[in-house]
Amino acid sequence: MNNNAQTGKDGEQRAAEYLMGKGYKLVERNYRYKRSEIDIIVKKEQLLVFVEVKTRSYSSFGYPEDAVNGIKIKKVIEGADQYVHEKNWCHDIRFDVISIDCSTQEIVHFEDAFY
Repeated sequence: MNNNAQTGKDGEQRAAEYLMGKGYKLVERNYRYKRSEIDIIVKKEQLLVFVEVKTRSYSSFGYPEDAVNGIKIKKVIEGADQYVHEKNWCHDIRFDVISIDCSTQEIVHFEDAFY
């Protein structure tokens, strides 16, 4: 596994632990549908949350959350639509972004980031 892939995997683990510490229940990780991947799916009561995690080792290339562009958003929504259909989910959903800057150890949680 290359360094960037390992950084991303470590960031997803930290994000999952962060969310569970906030009372979310982990439902699934790395859900794939066609060309879409959803990093983390969590649930809190009757709310299903699709989470995109962006991790950067250094901030010299900008903030991690800046990498969540229109194309990425479209793919996450496509995957979420399929997941909701597969699971016959009939309650609310939300799309969040978790940004992790490894150089500062900062985790920023953007709730209701898009849709």
